[in-house]
Amino acid sequence: MIRHIVRRMLQLIPMLLGITVMSFVIIQLSPGDFLAEIRLNPIVSQETVDRMRTNFGLDQPLHVQYLRWLTNIVRGDFGYSFAYQVPVLWLVRSRLFNTLLLNIIALIVAWAIGIPIGIHAATHQYSWSDNLLSLFSYVGISTPTFFSGLLLLFVAFKTGWLPIGGMTSLDYDLFPWYGKAFDVARHLVIPVMVLGVLAVAGLTRQMRANLLEVLRQDYVKTARAKGLAERVVVNKHAVRNAINPLITIFGFELGGLLSGSAILEVVIGWPGLGQLILDAVVRKDLYVVMGSLVIGGVTLVLGNLIADILLAYSDPRIRYD
Repeated sequence: MIRHIVRRMLQLIPMLLGITVMSFVIIQLSPGDFLAEIRLNPIVSQETVDRMRTNFGLDQPLHVQYLRWLTNIVRGDFGYSFAYQVPVLWLVRSRLFNTLLLNIIALIVAWAIGIPIGIHAATHQYSWSDNLLSLFSYVGISTPTFFSGLLLLFVAFKTGWLPIGGMTSLDYDLFPWYGKAFDVARHLVIPVMVLGVLAVAGLTRQMRANLLEVLRQDYVKTARAKGLAERVVVNKHAVRNAINPLITIFGFELGGLLSGSAILEVVIGWPGLGQLILDAVVRKDLYVVMGSLVIGGVTLVLGNLIADILLAYSDPRIRYD
């Protein structure tokens, strides 16, 4: 296992290099640059634009810009944001907690609801509850994230039960600590519901299909023939094997914690990394885009590595030798 972890960490190096090269080339292929909008301002002179281009290093050849950025990455310097005039690492850090808070809570809610529902649907196949849950799953999977977000925002606007968009209220700083926690929790309801519905729908379908397949295996029939209680057969023998493919999905979801809610963050105005990355791509804020992609690539590999480790502990048949 230790050897496998070390090998996967070493594989991270060429993969990240490939990600940075491809992202740098793609963003350079798009027309214009960050200074294109500034040039349209008649107040800003051409000398000012040229000076800014030199300060940002955009007057250098493309390969020089890339190699300089890559060299700084090794020293922990992710560059400087053109738009915000702050270091990229500081900018990412300021949004990181907001995105992690939203996605981790949505992930916990989805797995806490989706797995039990999937088990219930599989053990009550073709019953009215199974048909109802299947309908819910199909609707949840087919509904776009942005549409669900807009629909819930409309409901919140009409009813006034929940805040509309953002992460905090305008008078957030005046609240005591418990008031601040409650205010953030109220703002979390809509985005967690949107992300959770989509994830619950997918997990329910996946768990139901896996468990139905496992329940038809010979060892499950043997366990029943021995007189074991149905609860023991399902929970101790069948679920443990049916959940293995979901552990792989869990690894991908861990890897997508930093970017999995980008569209929703824009729709509801959540001040997270997803909104920052999309804004940086539109404005061609080069080093913010590059730094975010590197961090996202690292989290994806680490998420898959965690899934491999969990699979090894969950299934004794899996060995990384």
